[in-house]
Amino acid sequence: MADTVRMTLDEVRSLATEVFTANGLSPANAEIVAGVVTAAEADGTHSHGLFRVPGYVSCVTNGRVDGKAEPEVSDAAPGLAAVDAKNGFSPPAIVAGRALAVEKAKAQGIAALGLRNSGNLNALWWDVEQFAAAGLIAIAMSTTRSYVAPWGGNKALFGTDPFAFACPRQGKSPMGFDFATSASARGEIQVAARRGHAIPEGWALDKDGKATTNPKAALEGVQLPFGGHKGNALIIMVELMAAGLTGGAFCFEAEKRAVDHGAADSGPAHAGEVIILIDPAGYHDAFLGRIEGLFDSILAQEGTRIPGDRRYVARARSHEEGIDCPAALYQQIVDMKTG
Repeated sequence: MADTVRMTLDEVRSLATEVFTANGLSPANAEIVAGVVTAAEADGTHSHGLFRVPGYVSCVTNGRVDGKAEPEVSDAAPGLAAVDAKNGFSPPAIVAGRALAVEKAKAQGIAALGLRNSGNLNALWWDVEQFAAAGLIAIAMSTTRSYVAPWGGNKALFGTDPFAFACPRQGKSPMGFDFATSASARGEIQVAARRGHAIPEGWALDKDGKATTNPKAALEGVQLPFGGHKGNALIIMVELMAAGLTGGAFCFEAEKRAVDHGAADSGPAHAGEVIILIDPAGYHDAFLGRIEGLFDSILAQEGTRIPGDRRYVARARSHEEGIDCPAALYQQIVDMKTG
């Protein structure tokens, strides 16, 4: 038996949609979440692609996330759009609030979209890229569950608390990136554990508080902030902005709710996210042309690249060649089609 299964992106989307619909997601939510999974696979972000499907199914079947949730959008203030995700998946909540947030940002130059009661975390570049495609600069922050010890500590309190940024470009795909404020995304450790790879030093401590390169020991222990005290400060910023500001759960609150619920999957409960949107045309019309000078100066040096470009290369290749899914994971997902 081959180690991998080659799939077209249409096949990825179709399989994910069928599995989600069979396991309690509404057709509308299944389509959106499957689209996010497909986008992650296309861009080579495998830790947030098909790898996530069993966990998404688990969080619905165990009742932690409402797969049929209908997000509630409210006009919170002249510059604020708010979405109560109703403890459903975050992508449908973002889609629900997107038009209002874009309208506000373009009308007055700046706005924010705040989510609360969100029950999952996808690759955060998906959240910001769609706003950059609409001509806006977008900055997103989101909370998770408690996996990360504060700098100097050895007990989980913070989440991996990702941060993302996207900027529109003239005639090109947006410049964008996202990264965990921990030393690594949790999905990277989970993938390493599945494949039997070691993880770099400085990513995690085991359950006894000792440094480890064993991914399974890391999952049983705690992750660490990236960059020591500097990453620690950024994590606190994300907690304040994504949870404190929006009314979503801080990571330690999301952890307690998930544990009390008996959820074995790794997603958050009632999490928060904020997306800050800026219309660059509000300052001057030359923005898009001006920033290309910066990008040209970066690329003039050998060995450099623009953040996000590697994903776009992978995206183009995936549309032509498809993607490879580990055979065991593929079979696990196929077996879920019957619900």
